Amino acid sequence: MSDGRRVREGRSTDLPALRAIQAAVLAEPWEELLAVAVDGPPILLVATPRGPATATSDTATPVGYALAVTDGDDDAGYLAELAVAPDAQGEGHGSALVDALVERLRESGVTELRVTVREVDETARAFYRDRGFERRERLPEHYERGDGFLLVLGVED
Repeated sequence: MSDGRRVREGRSTDLPALRAIQAAVLAEPWEELLAVAVDGPPILLVATPRGPATATSDTATPVGYALAVTDGDDDAGYLAELAVAPDAQGEGHGSALVDALVERLRESGVTELRVTVREVDETARAFYRDRGFERRERLPEHYERGDGFLLVLGVED
């Protein structure tokens, strides 16, 4: 990417940094899925910070991640977690992760990307709306502490 943001595959050495991001950002993290994702098959992409250190090295500590699973039965991908460290939010890492995930899913034949968000989380809803996701349905009591929405983005060419 021309502005210095990088997205790469996650790996086991990233797990401590990803767990810290997960704990800091997500209200209901899925710790077990993150632990499995570093070795696959869930898709785990990580964003690394801008700057000269990442321009020549692939060893920078992640500042965010996207964790997604696919379901071969209906050609859909599900974005289980998208998290960016609080001090790196607003720098485009979340958008870069979603863009890279969409490209990866498109290449594998997935036709739509799904995500659930809390009904009360207007920031998350606006983030996904700005990236073309549309509300498909309301999910009563989807979360331990409230309702959610299912949002969907078509990822076909």
